[in-house]
Amino acid sequence: MRYITPYILDDLRTKMVFISGPRQVGKTTLAKGILQDHFPSGRYLDWDLDEDRQDILRKRWDRDNNLLIFDELHKFPKWKTWIKGVFDVFHESHAFLVTGSARLDIYRRGGDSLMGRYHPWRLHPFTLDELPEGISPEEGFQRLMTLGGFPEPFVSGDERLARRWRRERFDRVLREDIRDLESIRNIQLLGLFVDLLRQRVGGLITLSNIAMDLQISPKTAKAWLDILERMYLLFAVRPYTKSLPRAVLKPPKVYFFDNGDVLAGEGERFENLVATSLLKQLHFLEDRDGYRYELRYLRDKEGREIDFVIIKENHLEELVEVKWADEEISKSLLYYAERLKPERATQITAHLRRPYTQGRIRVTDPISYFRPDFFAAAKTLHKNS
Repeated sequence: MRYITPYILDDLRTKMVFISGPRQVGKTTLAKGILQDHFPSGRYLDWDLDEDRQDILRKRWDRDNNLLIFDELHKFPKWKTWIKGVFDVFHESHAFLVTGSARLDIYRRGGDSLMGRYHPWRLHPFTLDELPEGISPEEGFQRLMTLGGFPEPFVSGDERLARRWRRERFDRVLREDIRDLESIRNIQLLGLFVDLLRQRVGGLITLSNIAMDLQISPKTAKAWLDILERMYLLFAVRPYTKSLPRAVLKPPKVYFFDNGDVLAGEGERFENLVATSLLKQLHFLEDRDGYRYELRYLRDKEGREIDFVIIKENHLEELVEVKWADEEISKSLLYYAERLKPERATQITAHLRRPYTQGRIRVTDPISYFRPDFFAAAKTLHKNS
């Protein structure tokens, strides 16, 4: 059972549920598991299959199908208008679950608003706070660093198979998913754009410089970054500042949902792992509780930088600095912890002899920070439901 399963079951009682997330993160497996375990008379329909696509367009299913799952429905250009009409007519007879590898809650194609008709959930790869049964945190950390957290390569434990899987997934996202949803003519050039970003994980991304290297316009580079974010290939972390226009103008940092996509050293890969783990927790809290969370970074004119800043409803909750092996507290973290006085200030060090606390700063290792009990509430809810 994945960490969001019990919440999806609860939401299906009253509204549609939209599950989005990266390709091959386990959305279909999750949906089919819900169908088998809780709605055995339901039906799964895949937009990519010709037969199912015709049944979707003709609204052809049995009235006894108490759950209808529509996979990859966002590839239908008028999917929002279509699902709104279907839900309004059939919501008393069926529960509806929609999955897709693009951001279903914000994707711009479509018609009428779905306001008040659905709850969104975002599914992420495995992390230290969600490991399959039988894998220890120590083994999980090694696999996350070498194989990434996507279920198939992670569970296999085989680096060769992971490389083959990653290459095939990358090609499908660029050559099929983006082709189906976006009017990009030069997919090969987009692939070079992605490769340049893979080499710059954790660094400031100046899109105008990358655009110059690829001989494209900065506007095109920005549009491509937005597309890659919507397709859950990567995500941008933007600067923390009280002046929103300044935050938009400053360069972002880029991280990949698949830790194996990072073409850099161990330190950068570890920072990417922390970034994906933090984002997973914040998305979970947003989808469950409805609060607005943001993952930012902090950098001033003197070059003092904090890797991650966690914001809840415009309130600074935590500063997080990431180190591969240095046990000494970052001078930037010391400076900003004293100046900004966040609720928490943490330095996560991959190789740390033992955690310790100094003043308001906690220095800890990734296994202690990303504890499996973070999602324990989901398991408790499942048992009590």
